[in-house]
Amino acid sequence: MTYQQTLDYLFARLPMFQRVGAAAYKANLDNTIKIVELLGKPHQKIKCIHVAGTNGKGSSSHMLAAILQQAGYKTGLYTSPHLVDFRERIKINGKMIPKNYITEFVEKYKEPFELIEPSFFEWTVGLAFDYFSKEEVDVAVIEVGLGGRLDSTNVIKPKVSLITNISYDHMNLLGDTLEKIAAEKAGIIKARVPVVISQYQSESGPLFNAVAKELKSPIEFADKVYKVIDYKILNGLLNTTILNKKTNTTINVDLDLTGTYQLKNILGVLNTLDYIEKAGFFIGPDNIKLALKQVVKTTGLNGRWQTICEKPLIITDTGHNEDGIKNVLANLKTINYTHLHFVFGAVNDKDVSKILELLPKEATYYFTKANIPRALNENELLELAQKIKLKGNAYSTVATALNAAKKAFKKNDLILIGGSTFIVGDALAEDIL
Repeated sequence: MTYQQTLDYLFARLPMFQRVGAAAYKANLDNTIKIVELLGKPHQKIKCIHVAGTNGKGSSSHMLAAILQQAGYKTGLYTSPHLVDFRERIKINGKMIPKNYITEFVEKYKEPFELIEPSFFEWTVGLAFDYFSKEEVDVAVIEVGLGGRLDSTNVIKPKVSLITNISYDHMNLLGDTLEKIAAEKAGIIKARVPVVISQYQSESGPLFNAVAKELKSPIEFADKVYKVIDYKILNGLLNTTILNKKTNTTINVDLDLTGTYQLKNILGVLNTLDYIEKAGFFIGPDNIKLALKQVVKTTGLNGRWQTICEKPLIITDTGHNEDGIKNVLANLKTINYTHLHFVFGAVNDKDVSKILELLPKEATYYFTKANIPRALNENELLELAQKIKLKGNAYSTVATALNAAKKAFKKNDLILIGGSTFIVGDALAEDIL
C-alpha cells in the first residue's frame, strides 16, 4: 500500500474515537496487551513518562519532551489527537515518524492485527511503542488518549506519572462527577512509581492520596511544592518567576506557550522533572530555560493560544470543555481588541449548552462544523446559541466560516478559532489563513 492507502485503511477500517466517538472506546486493555505481546513487548524496552489529565496534558507532554531533548536525550513523544497530519502523534526529537515506517508496519502486522480487531488508537499505540523501541530512544513521553485506567497507553510502567488537572469532559465514558473522572485518571498510578499532580483540587486530591498510599507510590501536588510569584507577557513570551518552596529558590523562565493556563501546567512539569532527575537523568536549569523558550519550534506543538496571523489578528486554541473554555476567556482579557469574531464548533457527544453559556454575548459568532462525523451540525449549534442570545450565523465548513469572519474584520478586531480541537485542525489543514 502507498502511504495514503495505509492511512485510508486505518481511518476507514478501524473504529476511531476522533471521528466516531464512544463507539471506538474499548473498556479494557485486552487488545493492547495482545498487540504488545505480538510485537515482542516493546513498551518494556523504553523508559517512559506517563501524562494524564483533562486539560493541559498535551502542553505538559510537549514541555517535558522539549526539556529532555534540550538536555541531550533522544526523546520520543506520543500524543493525540493530531491536528493536521497523523504523524504528529509519534515523534522523536520533534521529527514525525517517517511515512515508510507506518506503511511497512501496517503491511507487516495487518493480518495478525485483524484477528485482534483493534481500534485505531490501539493500532497507533502499538506503532508508537514499536517505533520508539526500534529507534532506541533514551526516554519517551506518553500522553494518555482518554481517561487513564482503561487507556491503551496504560500498559507501561513509567519512571514517573503526571496528572494535570481534573474537570468535566467525556462524562459519558468517564463518569458524571469529578470524583469518578479522577478515579479513571488515577488508574495510571503504578505501584511504587512516583506520581505528580499539577494542581490540588478538593474533589480529587483525597482520592489521589488514597490510591497512591495503597500502591506505596510517592505523591506530590506540584502547586504545594512550586508557586508562581510573578508573570507577564514580555517580548511575545510568558515570562514567569517560580518559587521552589522546598529549597526557597526561584527560577525565571520565558515560555513560548503564552496562554495563562500554562502557569498551572509548568508547575507540574517542574515537579515531574524533580523525579526524572532522581531516575538518573541530568537536566540543568539552562536546559529548562532554553527548552521552554522554544517548545513550539522544538516539538511542533500547535493550537495552544497560538497566534497564527497578525493581520488580521487570528488566534487558535484547542480548549473544548468547560474548564478549557474558561481558560480561553481568561486569556482574552489579556488582549486589547475592539470586537471579537469567534469561529466556533463542537462535537455532538458533549453537552455544549454549558459551554455556550460561558461565551461573551457581545461577540459575533460563526458557527461551523469540523470535517468529521462526530461534529455537531452547525444549524443545531446556531439554534442552541440563539436560545441564550448569542449572535451569529451558521457555516457548513470552517473555511467558509473563517472567510466570513475575515470579511467582517475591522481594524483592532480579533478572530478566535476554537470550541473543538477539530475546528482548529481544519483551519490549519485547509491553508486558508
